[in-house]
Amino acid sequence: MTDYDVVIIGGGHAGCEAALACARMGVKTIMFVMNLDSIAMMPCNPNIGGTSKGHLVREIDALGGEMAKNIDKTFIQSRMLNTGKGPAVHSLRAQADKAAYATEMLKTLQSEPNLSLRQSEVTDISVQNGELKGVFTRSGAFTPCKAAVICVGTYMRSRCLCGDVITDVGPNGLKNAKRLSESFAKLDVSMMRFKTGTPARIDGATIDRSKMQIQPGDEVITPFSFDTDASGAQRVQVPCYLTYTNERTHRIIRQNLSRSPIYSNIIEGTGARYCPSIEDKIVRFADKDRHQVFIEPEGENTTEMYVSGMSTSMPEDVQEAMYRTVPGLENCRLTRNGYAIEYDCIDATQLTLSLEFKHIKGLFSAGQFNGSSGYEEAAAQGLVAGINAALFALKKPAMTIDRSEGYIGVLIDDLTAKGSDEPYRMMTSRAEYRLLLRQDNADLRLMPKGYAAGLVPKDRFERFEAKRESIEREIKRVGQVMATPEANAFLRSQNSAELNSGVPLRDLIKRPELDYLKLAPIDRNRPKITRDVAEQVNVRIKFEGYIKRQTEQVERFKRLEDKKLPENIDYSTISGLRIEARQKLSAAMPANIGRASRITGVSPSDTAVLLAYIKKARVQS
Repeated sequence: MTDYDVVIIGGGHAGCEAALACARMGVKTIMFVMNLDSIAMMPCNPNIGGTSKGHLVREIDALGGEMAKNIDKTFIQSRMLNTGKGPAVHSLRAQADKAAYATEMLKTLQSEPNLSLRQSEVTDISVQNGELKGVFTRSGAFTPCKAAVICVGTYMRSRCLCGDVITDVGPNGLKNAKRLSESFAKLDVSMMRFKTGTPARIDGATIDRSKMQIQPGDEVITPFSFDTDASGAQRVQVPCYLTYTNERTHRIIRQNLSRSPIYSNIIEGTGARYCPSIEDKIVRFADKDRHQVFIEPEGENTTEMYVSGMSTSMPEDVQEAMYRTVPGLENCRLTRNGYAIEYDCIDATQLTLSLEFKHIKGLFSAGQFNGSSGYEEAAAQGLVAGINAALFALKKPAMTIDRSEGYIGVLIDDLTAKGSDEPYRMMTSRAEYRLLLRQDNADLRLMPKGYAAGLVPKDRFERFEAKRESIEREIKRVGQVMATPEANAFLRSQNSAELNSGVPLRDLIKRPELDYLKLAPIDRNRPKITRDVAEQVNVRIKFEGYIKRQTEQVERFKRLEDKKLPENIDYSTISGLRIEARQKLSAAMPANIGRASRITGVSPSDTAVLLAYIKKARVQS
């Protein structure tokens, strides 16, 4: 029998990143999957990125993950979202060729020498004295290991619902996993029941595109990966289309609400607030006379289209009727019904920031099994869990990302400190330091961590260091180069105020109507730099005041994170804490004051009590 250091359970987006991270860090790894044909499958939307999710993909790339590289190879359309707003919320989004994405990821996995793939269902986790020993598969085979990462997605005791038709299957009708939930129950892992859903797919040959608004990709494509050559990423893109529901659509839905499993109390799990079904939209937003519907291609070699914005679990006949009320879809044919899916997941407050179970050494968890939603959220967690599983197997300290360092840090901190009573979705509003956590500077923030973990190769890190030095040199240079009244003709052409005396170029960059690139005509000795370096120079200078303010906020945050709480602290003995706070703190056992302050149910006054307790304990010691 082959010995493995790490076992990965599941081959979705979390499992792929976890497995590749472990293998690339030099530990012998095996990935168990229910079906080898489902690796990196996209059972829901055919895209990667989007608002805030694009940040996660860029951060995955900076740490040495694969998702960004893979979508750069297989996208069929690319758009930068929110360009009319500030750089903090710019987010890249790409339509994927779903089949090509999965094929390319499988090829990448199979090329890793330290990684084995096995089609077999893991049914039991072996734990002794609070330490992971290995896993059992359905056949009874035992695989010992030093660490394991649970990446089972939405397959745990899953069932799909379409009207009153309930099927015991996982996404896309694949086999579900039933026995692993029983194993977790024996291990005293707290479980929850969540729900998500997907719209129908339709035959693109049966739609009328002339009745819809075309949604083209960007003229100049920005890659996801910092390693992808932007000039080589330009390609002919496949368009998407925008249409809308109407009163006829809404009337059909309202008339059939009693047949929806959501409203007939058949569904037990909690659904995602920020990705509601079309039934939910009609009920919750009754004042809206229409809702956006995006028709998105699923790939270049298929006519199937994804009906984004119309996720549903209505019966098949209702689905056909309501879709055909939408302009352009009057004669559409459904290729796959929409459905809701219920599944088991865990309360992620049972995990540390490294995504290891607090009471089971060596067992890590990632993805939708942690109560999150989305491919990007799953991949981000998978990467962090994989890195830490490998570090655990190598007997090295864990790597963590705090919420001041990345969206990944916000995601994991939210899940493990606060938990979630519904599928968690990443949003820019969740990141309090979002001006510092832009997608354009993800490499500057996180690549050193990826290099330290052993995932970023030396030559890539050297290129990164050269880029960072180039940014600093250019910022310093434009602070020294003086613009004089000789530039007034140019400034007039830009509707910018004229100069009476010389000022540094950096002062002109700060003007709203100007930027670094626009000033090239009056910056005659400007060195040749790359576009991404120019972008960093421009943002750093233009938003200097705001960046300084957020940096000061981060320093205050760090001070709270540095105030450690004893591992064996008994919160029931601390006078002044409210009962709810004692209960929540005792359950979570936060590592520091900062984490404690973010636990739901812990008030600012409770935090003050903890600070006083630490201070008193320090004096007494």
